[in-house]
Amino acid sequence: MREDEYESRSGSDNFELDGMSGDEQDGGDDQRKRKKRYHRHTPNQIQELESFFKECPHPDEKQRLDLSRRLGLENKQVKFWFQNRRTQMKTQLERHENIMLRQENDKLRGENNIMKDAMVNPICNNCGGPAIPGQILFEEHQIRIENARLKDELNRICALTNKFLGKPISSMANPMALSASNSGLELGIGRNGYGGGSSSLGPSLPMGLDLGDCSAMPGIRSPMGMMGNSNDIQLERSVLIDLALAAMDELLKMAHADCPIWIKGLDGERDILNQEEYARFSSCIGPKPPGFVAEATRETGIVIINSSALMETLMDANRYADMFQSMIARSVNLDVLSGGIGGTRNGAIHLMHAEVQLLSPLVPVRQVRILRFCKQHAEGVWAVVDVSVEMGHDANSQPFISCRRLPSGCIVQDMPNGYSKVTWIEHWEYDESVVHQLYRPLLISGIGFGAHRWIATLQRQCEGLAILLSSSISSDDHTALSQAGRRSMLKLAQRMTNNFCSGVCASSARKWDSLQMGTLSDDMRVMTRKNVDDPGEPPGIVLSAATSVWMPVSRQRLFDFLRDERLRSEWDILSNGGPMQEMVHIAKGQGQGNCVSLLRANAVNANDSSMLILQETWMDTSCSVVVYAPVDAQSLNVVMSGGDSAYVALLPSGFAIVPDGNNSSSYGASNETSQKGGGGDNGGSLLTVGFQILVNSLPTAKLTMESVDTVNNLISCTIQKIKAALRVA
Repeated sequence: MREDEYESRSGSDNFELDGMSGDEQDGGDDQRKRKKRYHRHTPNQIQELESFFKECPHPDEKQRLDLSRRLGLENKQVKFWFQNRRTQMKTQLERHENIMLRQENDKLRGENNIMKDAMVNPICNNCGGPAIPGQILFEEHQIRIENARLKDELNRICALTNKFLGKPISSMANPMALSASNSGLELGIGRNGYGGGSSSLGPSLPMGLDLGDCSAMPGIRSPMGMMGNSNDIQLERSVLIDLALAAMDELLKMAHADCPIWIKGLDGERDILNQEEYARFSSCIGPKPPGFVAEATRETGIVIINSSALMETLMDANRYADMFQSMIARSVNLDVLSGGIGGTRNGAIHLMHAEVQLLSPLVPVRQVRILRFCKQHAEGVWAVVDVSVEMGHDANSQPFISCRRLPSGCIVQDMPNGYSKVTWIEHWEYDESVVHQLYRPLLISGIGFGAHRWIATLQRQCEGLAILLSSSISSDDHTALSQAGRRSMLKLAQRMTNNFCSGVCASSARKWDSLQMGTLSDDMRVMTRKNVDDPGEPPGIVLSAATSVWMPVSRQRLFDFLRDERLRSEWDILSNGGPMQEMVHIAKGQGQGNCVSLLRANAVNANDSSMLILQETWMDTSCSVVVYAPVDAQSLNVVMSGGDSAYVALLPSGFAIVPDGNNSSSYGASNETSQKGGGGDNGGSLLTVGFQILVNSLPTAKLTMESVDTVNNLISCTIQKIKAALRVA
């Protein structure tokens, strides 16, 4: 019997012999034998098949066999039913898309006819009669010249008023909507050429496609109100889009392998920015503010992620902060100037607030307000550029800005097997006086905030995600955790690390009150916060203290010592004087140190047996981190079973280790500072130590000096124990 005779249908698609007349049945026996025999499914079978189809339109052989047994059908009947159902679904979707495209086509045809009529019969705005095109253009040109002169005069008056009053006065209290010559098409395609050193967008688009007020366009909304309070200067949309396009042009030039603004460093491998050449080349920045220094780096790496997935991550503020967890303290989307073209991220422009951090209290968090522009340049080739919105103004008139991000970002090219080639450009100018002397060589070498660190973090995070999403469990993972339990544990560890970073860097991700006491050294940062209703932290007064010191040992040696549970008793008072036992190990990367683990100390008495230590460690080519927190065993059992980890109270402590930047050739520094040092890992390292402790379980209690001295002594004692164990001065 042929396979197609088992084909089954449901509903109105069934072939019915009952509808034939008597004569047709009597005279068509031979013909009826040659026809296919169809099977009408019962309503219950159809309901079961439809329900399963919603969950899995493409069942495998095992699932089809299970369905056939449950429904009393043959395997081929189930197989053909799913084939027919998928075909039916595809037909319905194509019919719906055709209807939508037809409607959109009719709408565009109508708009085109209206534009043609308006061009054929222009109307004068003053009298309402027929207009002379040449006269309109001349009058409009004169008005724009006068408008520009008045705006410049108003800005000068506001600048003088600011000096006398000591507060900013808006130069555009009632801004007029300017005509924007930037369409979604231009954002997706870009300019015709780079335009040399000019940032102008050139002539308007042909056919009268001047968009006017872009607030009427879908996917683009007005940036008014997105820049802060009413006293802030409101930037016109056309200026912002012009800045984004200029920044993208600059990024593409800087990413080119043979770009003349890059020269080789002393090691012959790292690229150094030639500042003199860059000053002639750049088109979207003004002069460098007094006291600012520049750092510029370029790096290329292979990452386990495709270009479209990476674009979605970078254009989503929350996913962006999660991907660069230890680097981005906080990321917020302030406004969307363009949502993209055709349902993609191509042409999307977001205004964002970002806080970039280095894990040390001696390096201020870099808070910037940036434009982020995403553009597809070819099939499988994307680019994302960031630029500070202050680039469109004179930085000397804004003394409160301690840093600015020049055109920076990445070019992503798809490779086989889900990999991508990522070229990252990172370019900053910042006030060096706000950085501690200990960290200046690290920053000027480009290791602290440079492209090397962004690539290393992206590679490590993507590798961890690939391991988490893989169905197989690593041989090093000798736990019996389910996939849900692993996810809950990793989510808890992520929150622990985020809380540790906020306590070290004092970002706005969490509210901390800084303490200034004469008994504390300048290198020590102590902060406090009151927790009342946050279930992820014990209620009461929490004290956070952090400091950074130089260690005459390599970063690798220091990291291996701190993460080794067998040596933990040499520096950790929570270890009860003995080695710790690793109970759970969840790998997050190929390296042995990239993992989340659960440690148990030797119990001094029966009450201590319920306390465990959750620890996350990781190391890449730019930084190493060891973060840990005591966790109640009962709460952790819920998490390991796949339960919600948001209600587990954590007070994290830990260490962050970076190279000192003094023992190798220059790493990506600009030519003005290339001789100040590099970023090798062969010499000393910079160790940041941070502790968070609960000093009082009552939120209304007063903070005492004894509590501050306790945490200060804890940090000092821990550093001394580490030095003694490593036999360094």
